[in-house]
Amino acid sequence: MTSSASATPAGTPSGTPEAAADASPSASASAATRSYGSDPAQVYDVLQPAAGAPAVTGTVVVVHGGFWHAEYDREHARPEAAAFASAGYHVVLAEYRRAGMPGGGVPGTLDDVRDLLASVAAQPDLPKPLVLVGHSAGGHLVAWAAGQPWARERGIAGVVSLAGVVDLGAADRLHLGSDATRDFVGSGPGTAAWTSADPMSTLPPKVPVRLVNGTDDDVVPPEVADAYVAKAKAAGADVTEDLVQGADHFAVITPDTPAFQRVLAAVHSLL
Repeated sequence: MTSSASATPAGTPSGTPEAAADASPSASASAATRSYGSDPAQVYDVLQPAAGAPAVTGTVVVVHGGFWHAEYDREHARPEAAAFASAGYHVVLAEYRRAGMPGGGVPGTLDDVRDLLASVAAQPDLPKPLVLVGHSAGGHLVAWAAGQPWARERGIAGVVSLAGVVDLGAADRLHLGSDATRDFVGSGPGTAAWTSADPMSTLPPKVPVRLVNGTDDDVVPPEVADAYVAKAKAAGADVTEDLVQGADHFAVITPDTPAFQRVLAAVHSLL
């Protein structure tokens, strides 16, 4: 089962998910779809390690972006997921209810992330530990998960946030995605819903966090992470940021880019 069709984010003519798909040598990797809830969007695909790839003990959980909007589904992250499988990982490509869908937004999307990870952790054929890799809005969701008290109980070794919206306040001040943050939360800063969804409110994270951001990202500028990194480090957290020169918003999920090699290194460092 899949949700709505993929769409290209406005304002990103040269760094689209479609371009990432064209760049992947193994985007057709076989996948089996499993459910973690009754909604058609509460599913994930399982990709097995590619034949002949070096064996890696661990599962990468890929959480796609798209400013939490219904029109952006997991299909644009499939080349990224296939690249992790080619590198020898078991891979979960996650879907979730998004803003504009029944039950999507806060708290439904957050509930989906929690339930998704509980389901993945319970699968005997998906080796532990888990490393969560999220892009853009997905980077927000995995950073949010890193701050939850159940993070280690789910077998999460760490989180890699790629161009992630890790500070909702910063995203709101910059009006990212035409105020997509308020659409997702359903309210503005200072509300209980906002606080519950903001990774800034649960610092320090319960597991290590690696941020990979591009200097040329004009969709989620790297300064969105500044306060998160500073506050986390001040609290003694194991949080690092890798700022990739010349990388735009989609370079970090495009398998044939130097930026993606940095992503692979970040994942490997957590296992």
